[in-house]
Amino acid sequence: MYLETPPRLIETQAYTAMPAEFRRKQPTEWADANRPGAPTDCFIEGPSFDADGNLYIVDIPFGRIFRISPDRKWSLISEYDGWPNGLKIGRDGRILVADYRHGLMELDAKTGRMSNVLRSRNSESFKGCNDLHLASNGDIYFTDQGQTGLHDPTGRVYRLKADGRLDCLISTGISPNGLVLDPAEAALYVAMTRDNAVWRMPFMKDGNVSKVNRFCSLFGTSGPDGLTMDASGRLFVAHASLGHVFVFAANGELIARIKSCAGQSCTNVAIREKKIYITESVTGTVLVADIGGL
Repeated sequence: MYLETPPRLIETQAYTAMPAEFRRKQPTEWADANRPGAPTDCFIEGPSFDADGNLYIVDIPFGRIFRISPDRKWSLISEYDGWPNGLKIGRDGRILVADYRHGLMELDAKTGRMSNVLRSRNSESFKGCNDLHLASNGDIYFTDQGQTGLHDPTGRVYRLKADGRLDCLISTGISPNGLVLDPAEAALYVAMTRDNAVWRMPFMKDGNVSKVNRFCSLFGTSGPDGLTMDASGRLFVAHASLGHVFVFAANGELIARIKSCAGQSCTNVAIREKKIYITESVTGTVLVADIGGL
């Protein structure tokens, strides 16, 4: 007899929220396009920890990057004329940012200075970079989402090699967003937000991808956003309209759901010491949950 096991429910707690002193009640061009008519005093994303346990996040509409110390104090590290979306910190401490306006950028955390890493491909501007993932060999994988969707399936996924070569791995993405390599770095998982699915992109011997498939399909008014994966190959999928992070086993089985205790817009995730940290963007809250028992 086959016994179906329902996904485990994991509750979250509020870890910290953007202090009132940093919230801005003013219109922005980003909010007009992405959250028309909705009050937007911040929209946080891109959680990533440095070696000292500081949590870095971005605030997209106001072009800001914050550092949250282990005792949960917020510091404004950088403010510039951009829309930082994804942020990742490498093993060497390098802080890279996927910026919707400027492409790939690098942050100097000591000075707050932002510098360009890659602005275009073959002199053509990107549609609007969204998120990135760093491979163990120094390669940078990133998504070029723009305003693509089912009406315009032309989103791109790129790989910037450590030697400077830029490969376009796919150009038919339906709003490519968060992405992560599996533990063996043999396949790339990409959230396709407007397709409400996560695509699996296996690598061939020549480094290109083939036989791309939907690893999982979801539902809702938005779709999957940020991704991360643990050492056992379990995929954590933040959903931007369902107020959950969904956890999938390596074979695609849904094994758990992590429920937001704040708003419904769970946009990105980071794992540190058997805990998962989640950005709930609309309320400007960072959530935390214990995943040690999974």
